[in-house]
Parts: sequence; structure tokens; C-alpha cells
Amino acid sequence: MLEFPESEVLFFNDVAIEVFQAGEGGHPIVLAHGWPEHAFSWRYQVPALVDAGYHVIIPNQRGYGLSSQPSEIEQYDCVRLTGDFNSLLDYLGFDQAIFVGHDWGAILVWQHVLLNPERVIAVANLSVPFRPREKSDPVMFWEKMLGPDFYIVHFNRQPEVAARAFESDVRAFLRNMYRTEQWKEKGSETIAPENRSIIDSLNITNPRGKLMMSEPELQVFVDSFERSGFVAPCNWYRNFTRNWEIMSDVEEKVRVPALMIYGKYDMVPKTSMDGYVEDLEIHTLECGHWIQQERPKETNRILLDWLERRVTPLLSNKVGNL
Repeated sequence: MLEFPESEVLFFNDVAIEVFQAGEGGHPIVLAHGWPEHAFSWRYQVPALVDAGYHVIIPNQRGYGLSSQPSEIEQYDCVRLTGDFNSLLDYLGFDQAIFVGHDWGAILVWQHVLLNPERVIAVANLSVPFRPREKSDPVMFWEKMLGPDFYIVHFNRQPEVAARAFESDVRAFLRNMYRTEQWKEKGSETIAPENRSIIDSLNITNPRGKLMMSEPELQVFVDSFERSGFVAPCNWYRNFTRNWEIMSDVEEKVRVPALMIYGKYDMVPKTSMDGYVEDLEIHTLECGHWIQQERPKETNRILLDWLERRVTPLLSNKVGNL
């Protein structure tokens, strides 16, 4: 198993945030994990980015790992979560950073560049593309179209029910979530976005594909969620409506260089970003949802090449703390 930096818990913004750092002295690059994940999800990117001269910063965001778990739902909205990015940079003495996100981390990085463009040099996101603001409350729309058991609706309408179910058998839930190569098999059970109740994933005994990490690596995630639980991470989903309201008057234009990496077999829909992201480069890898863990070498190659071509020239023109 790859070595991973030791963490430290930093206190700012009335919360404690567990942070992993490596390669101090280089340009700052913040890696934002998704759900249900952990900073450890970026283990394959750390050595590659450090070797390329970057200062890698990976927070366990609110609700994860040893970071704070506020009880109020609104403490997980996009203003608080992107505010943690700002406070983290302030604490470390940086004005700006490159931001890389996966899954919910990608959603948050897209929101961050809209809300706090002065803090962002460039963005690279995996799995979740930029999506313009919906015309109506997204949770109400999903409830109408996909029903009350669609997992995002379920998290909102039946608070903590799913989270407590996941906590009843953390290992089983994560083993069934962290799969790859499902597309190569037929006849076995799978977890897909059309699944009406994600709680049912606990009962899958013959999941399609294979575990996309080693057993020791899985243990890192199991240990973390057995300690922290799933209630706080699920609270991110309970802010979809609040975030929709917050973003109502925010200009939907990404003007910094942007990289998008899709998984060919990812269940997350791919959408056009034309007219919203000005400087966009797109790649697709032969993998599912857990892109940087399923295809680490390819992910690193694409990310480092893009950084060299599109971001390094920007960095060379900056002076002082980024």
C-alpha cells in the first residue's frame, strides 16, 4: 500500500479540518474528495504531483475523517464548504491555489470558482461536469421524476435513515460501492443511479465487477467511517435546495483553465459545458466512477500534462504567495 502523509488538524472558521500535506515549497494544489470518500482517495496522485514540484494539500472536508461534524444542516452548504477552502489557504499563507475535485469534490470546486474566483488559478474535475443552475428546485424535480426512494430524495426526505443503515455494516456498504469493471459482467447485482433505494446496496451479495482497491486500502476507508459515521457526509446532499437558492444570482461562467476527466462507464451523466467553461479540455478514460483510483497512471499523465501546458505559464507570471 502506498505511503500517505501524516495529517494535522487545523482550526479555523469555527471548525477543525484534518489536512494532509506533501511537497511543501511548491505551487499549492488542493485535492477535494467526494462521497463517500476520504483524502486517501488521492493517494496515487500525491507522489506524482510532489515529484512535479507542487505543494499538495488534501483536506478531509467537513463531516469526514477527524474534521468537525456540525449538527446544523446549513453548515454543509456551498458557502461554508468553499469558505473552508478560503480559510485553509489563509491559514497556510496562500492567496490562490489550483483545485482538483472528484464527485462531490468536483461539484464543490465548480461552485468555488464561481463564488471565489480570486482564490482559484485553475480547476481540474473528475466525474461531475459543470452544470448550469436548474430552473426549479432540483430535489423536487428528482422526486417528481425518480420517486421518493431515489437516493438524493431519500437523504432529504428521510434524514439519517440511509446513513444509519450504512453505519450498520460499513465494510459491506463500501465493498459494494467501491467497484470497477462492472461493465464486463452480466447477471450479477450492481449499484446504479437508477437504484431507487441505495440502502438496498447493503443486501447485495454478488456485486458486479471487482473491488477497485486492495483490502488494506479498503481498511483505511472502513476505519474512518466506522469512527465518523455517515450522517454528516449525507448532510451535503441535504443542501441541494439551499445551494440552488444561494447560486441564484451568481454568474455562471468559469474563466480559469479547466480540465475535465470522465470515466467512460461512470453512472454520472456527461453534459455539455459549452458557453459556461471558457477554457476547457476534456478526456475520457476506460473506467467507472472512481477515476483517479481506477486509472491512476492515466489520470496522473493527463493531469500533469495539462498542468504543464495550461497552468505553468500562468504560475510563471505570478509573484509573491499564490
